[in-house]
Amino acid sequence: MGSHARPNRIHRTGARIATVALFGAALPITAGGLAEAATPSATHSTEQSGETTAPAGQNQRALATKDQAAPNIKADHAFLLDARDGSQEREMWAGAKADESVSMASTTKIMTALVVLKQPERLDQQITVKQEYRDYVQQVGASTADLQTGDKLTVKQLLHAMLIPSGADAARALADNFGSGDTEDARIADFVNQMNAEAQQLGLTGTHFDGYDGISNGDNRSTARDLAKLGQRAMLKPVFADVVKNAQFETEATAANGRIRYYTWTNTNQLLGTYDGALGIKTGSGPEAGYAVVFAAERDNRTLVGAILGTDQTRFDDATKMLDWGFAR
Repeated sequence: MGSHARPNRIHRTGARIATVALFGAALPITAGGLAEAATPSATHSTEQSGETTAPAGQNQRALATKDQAAPNIKADHAFLLDARDGSQEREMWAGAKADESVSMASTTKIMTALVVLKQPERLDQQITVKQEYRDYVQQVGASTADLQTGDKLTVKQLLHAMLIPSGADAARALADNFGSGDTEDARIADFVNQMNAEAQQLGLTGTHFDGYDGISNGDNRSTARDLAKLGQRAMLKPVFADVVKNAQFETEATAANGRIRYYTWTNTNQLLGTYDGALGIKTGSGPEAGYAVVFAAERDNRTLVGAILGTDQTRFDDATKMLDWGFAR
């Protein structure tokens, strides 16, 4: 019932903290949403050199609102937008490499969830965990929700298992059941095609998927700009927004022997619980991709969404600086 041992070739695609128990207390799964807020126009002040003869109070206000050209961060693959509604957004800042396509690791699972949520009528459908899902995780060294063979979980529970502990086992279960075809490989290939079709529909021109979980087969890539836009669209889905805000989540499922299995999944998105107004969204990491995070926060009826790719463990510090910079504008 414990997690699998990992092979030496590790592909870490996101948070991997999952606890499974046969006894415990389950928490209800609720649904909430991300309010669409109108965005006030940005204000800018002008930097001046030398002394000024303006009144002291005016000087203080100017210093408090002085426009810094860019947030002081380490990452180059970074982008920040001010969310408006589902069809438009206001760009706030783009890093030097915001439009360069690079490996995106487990941030891939944002699109996996978005494709699944195109069929909301299936959220309560139960899916049985196959041994193949567990075998896959062990074979590629992916992050796991430690789903147990024979357990029955709903689609909504699998979304939690995929997005909170970044379970590649849950992602495979969803791809296998939401793709079309006579074999598992065919169904998964069809699901990935759906992901790429959705990317094209959303105008994510720097994005291509070759898998459903971030384990790249050589051409799984995106840009910081595209991922921020994808994150914004996903957060407009109430179920998605309700899932990714959880620092920890507990639920129960029917085990293969008919008893109740209790799962506890913990998120490694360090913004949750530490940054005022943090809403999610998704972390990722891997030997090729480095560290990534797609993030969102809300303050004073404003929602900012950003993305950082191809960086190191400073990703949360950089995200914090980007959000602080954005909310100050």
